[in-house]
Amino acid sequence: MTSLALLTLEVADPTAAEAFYTASGLAAHVRLRAATDEPSEGFRGFAVSLTVAQPADVRALVGAAADAGATVLKPATKSFWGYGGVVRAPDGTVWKFASSAKKDTGPATGRVERVVLLLGAGDVAATKEFYVGRGLVVARSFGRKYVEFAGSGSGVTLALYGRRALAKDVGVPADGSGSHRIALGGDGAASFTDPDGFVWEPAAVTTAR
Repeated sequence: MTSLALLTLEVADPTAAEAFYTASGLAAHVRLRAATDEPSEGFRGFAVSLTVAQPADVRALVGAAADAGATVLKPATKSFWGYGGVVRAPDGTVWKFASSAKKDTGPATGRVERVVLLLGAGDVAATKEFYVGRGLVVARSFGRKYVEFAGSGSGVTLALYGRRALAKDVGVPADGSGSHRIALGGDGAASFTDPDGFVWEPAAVTTAR
């Protein structure tokens, strides 16, 4: 079964990005490398979502990211589904922190239960079929609105969301063009590009860079 193993962000200033991710506590969830000269404008079409145990963990993540230089797009607050907050890192990556719990049972734990890469797809159904053809297994599917693929148990969960719906969810305009500035490291042997322009690389190649 093909699955997503790791995420590599392409950043304009690797030194500054490393400082941010180390200070914010998010460094364990991504790798960094220097960006190419390909331009990137507006919403880059994805968000990295961290699922945590309770509201205190959401507040801690939003606070640490903001203190390290992130822009708060959505303050940590209660919602219909639970509790969440959204920030944009200085390199432009959108991070979403969420918990299904609405009340704390204790102090922040510092643990991340799941890392989910949300890709904004132009056509969720078509992109779903593309990935199924590449060996990914669907774990959950809600028509053309949301698709989640099964993972290997040790990597990153991949999910598809309509691009405009994802932009609305994280609080940014949906318009954007150019490079996504992210590479997806998979456990397969081949590189490929999905229908929305996201590039997959063998995890071993991504790790070596």
